[in-house]
Amino acid sequence: MCEPFLKWPGGKRWLVRQYPSLFPTQYCRYLEPFLGGGAVFFHLAPQRACLSDTNGELINAYQCLKKHARVIENRLADLQRKHGETFYYRMRATRPTGAIDQAVRFLYLNRTCFNGIYRVNLKGEFNVPIGTKEHVAYPEGYLQQIAARLRYASIRVADFEQTIDKAKANDFVFVDPPYTVVHNNNNFVKYNSKLFSWTDQAKLASAVKRAARRGAAVMISNADHQSVRELYIGFGTHHRVDRTSILAADLLHRRKTTELVITSYRVP
Repeated sequence: MCEPFLKWPGGKRWLVRQYPSLFPTQYCRYLEPFLGGGAVFFHLAPQRACLSDTNGELINAYQCLKKHARVIENRLADLQRKHGETFYYRMRATRPTGAIDQAVRFLYLNRTCFNGIYRVNLKGEFNVPIGTKEHVAYPEGYLQQIAARLRYASIRVADFEQTIDKAKANDFVFVDPPYTVVHNNNNFVKYNSKLFSWTDQAKLASAVKRAARRGAAVMISNADHQSVRELYIGFGTHHRVDRTSILAADLLHRRKTTELVITSYRVP
């Protein structure tokens, strides 16, 4: 197992740590259409994988790490010496054109921005303020480990349906669409209308059901909300799992909440 290299809101480190028995142990290929921080991918360390996301900067960072991990490691070590508030905002304002330069900027901002949030304005400009973390560089050799994990993975920008529709019999598809974790007793559909619309949720449900009919094993992590449960009536086994909300900045105000995990295969 290799820890993910990104901080990513909504990431599933907690799921692989608290509920490892929910994941299948045998499959031919791993597919993940909402890659994000890749916690499940790095936990399972599959021999073959198809990884995708619609976030082009994110995917570029994965692609560059796969091929240029040592170069990026050295570049981040140099940025460690320069890091500070003035430098952060100067770096945030840059618009590099080269793939490696873009990846280095993306990783620097992810390491040092507030809570690892990825957010852009209407112009597509990253606008998250500086955070409190001072660590820019990764431990020596760590990014080479990440590159080794990515060696046999196909990584690309793609819509979730394009990736899920590639799933065949005996493949494993892990699906984790964007949604709020503080969803209990609130208007889930309205809150998520700009992140991942209800039409997208319905298209996703159809895509994973098609994959399951082709013989793929599917796990879905989604909001524990009645509207979501109704989308998957009669499909798979529904598990309500506990987690701690990470949206509150103050630890005292973080609370337990639940999420819905649906598996289309038998779980021991």
